[in-house]
Amino acid sequence: MTKSTSTTGTWANWTGDQSCTPLRILRPGSVEEIAAVTAQAAADGRTVRVVGAGHSFDDQVCTDGLLLNLDRISGLRHVDPEAGLVTVGAGTRLADLNLQLARHGLALPNLGDIDRQSVAGALSTGTHGTGRALGNLATQIEALDLVLADGTTLTCTEDDPEVLRAARLSLGALGVITGYTLRVVPAFALRAETRRMPLAETLGRLDELVDANDHFEFFLFPHARSALVKLNNRAEDTVRPPRETARRIAEFAENGLFEAACRAGRRFPSRIPSLNRAVTRLMTPSEHVDRSHRVFASRRSVRFTEMEWAVPRAACAEVLREILRVIDHDRLDVGFPVEVRFVAPDELSHLSPAYGRESAYLAVHMYRGMAWEPYFRRVQDVALAFGGRPHWGKRHFMESEELAARYPAWDRFQAVRSRLDPQGTFTNAHLRSVLGPVGSPGAAPSPDGSHGVGDRTVKGR
Repeated sequence: MTKSTSTTGTWANWTGDQSCTPLRILRPGSVEEIAAVTAQAAADGRTVRVVGAGHSFDDQVCTDGLLLNLDRISGLRHVDPEAGLVTVGAGTRLADLNLQLARHGLALPNLGDIDRQSVAGALSTGTHGTGRALGNLATQIEALDLVLADGTTLTCTEDDPEVLRAARLSLGALGVITGYTLRVVPAFALRAETRRMPLAETLGRLDELVDANDHFEFFLFPHARSALVKLNNRAEDTVRPPRETARRIAEFAENGLFEAACRAGRRFPSRIPSLNRAVTRLMTPSEHVDRSHRVFASRRSVRFTEMEWAVPRAACAEVLREILRVIDHDRLDVGFPVEVRFVAPDELSHLSPAYGRESAYLAVHMYRGMAWEPYFRRVQDVALAFGGRPHWGKRHFMESEELAARYPAWDRFQAVRSRLDPQGTFTNAHLRSVLGPVGSPGAAPSPDGSHGVGDRTVKGR
């Protein structure tokens, strides 16, 4: 058994705006050690939380108990190309997994727009990419391994579908996930096209653009009349990645120049509208063919905090127009673009924000050091009016009673949670807020088959 390393001190997330001082920060080297320390913490009445790369924007990792860092529980453990399955340690970074899969001629079918997260952190919070025929990343889970509070281990498979559907996207509330079996596909290339498009045209052609591309997304800056659209489609062409000089220039524009614009906007908020228009004008068209994982993920060095909502796809354009109207009406200082992506319906995860409906994800951001709460609260008001559900790894202001009304499988998740963690060993203040105490009841379905006001609001539109 590999001996763990243990430290004390303060933990902080990637943005630097969430922190805590756990009793101990432990870096276990084996599943057996995770089981032993978890069982001991539970016996001592201590809570246990798990951290990956710290890319969540809320305080779901924070604890005054035991914080487990799973960096040493990582790597590709088994590859079965014929079955299209791989097993991987939960602490593996997505970027590393992508490289390891490529060496075997394999790839994940979809990815988000960054790859710095750990596999468990990304999957357990509902991270997603874009593509109308593709669900969030957790839909790629075939099985997963859990360490429970009493130190026993559980492999979650379709033999017990209720547990697997709860565990795929669980916020770490059921136990310590130590490994996954994931469905993969043969490695593929994407033709990546980026161009500027008038905002009115983008919103007017939204269904056409989403349906005509394997992976479609766009960014729109408040106060600007154009959107940056990204169209990624599978290609049989020879890989032609961007030249190194072009890549460096694009990366500098997306990070260095954008950072400068954000700093200027923070210091001189009245200039944000003109800065947004200037940034939009600097967007240059590009097209290249590259390996999928190099197209999907972008390097992001500008620090920010974020909120994201899944709304019914059909409501996307109306929600965006209302968000832009609110920014103008309330004179909100917003220098970051709204990012818009699309996913398939998902009923493989009880807590999926895309549960039961084709969804558009709308992400809003605020540069570090700027007041984010007024903007985020107004965006939440808009999203809720259209039946929105929040991304579990991003900021929002909802509590369990409100959330229960928006998730048709809420009670099913809570039943599994009560079964696997009856004492609340894996619960902290954040989870008590968004999931309620272990054993708390959810909201009953409405007579029309929806699950609360949010879904009824959408049906009435």
